[in-house]
Amino acid sequence: MKGGAMSEHTRALLAEACGTFWFFFIGAGAIITNAATNQSVGLLGIALAHGLALSIAVSSFGAISGGHFNPAVTLGLAVARKHPWGRVPTY
Repeated sequence: MKGGAMSEHTRALLAEACGTFWFFFIGAGAIITNAATNQSVGLLGIALAHGLALSIAVSSFGAISGGHFNPAVTLGLAVARKHPWGRVPTY
């Protein structure tokens, strides 16, 4: 790394961490809000919150990291030879 520049792999890992945090924060927030408001959000609202959070995370970070945000996706991509096996443990 020259001049303090971040490696491509480090950028990808940071993007994955940010996207995963966003996905879980919004998803868990929807579940907590549903419980705190006597089920006013409902199952559909929880599902929509998860779907919207994931779509925003993939749109925001997909170009940097591939937008996996799920170990099963990473494993599936590695099996399909679309992601290097050497990076699977860090993702």
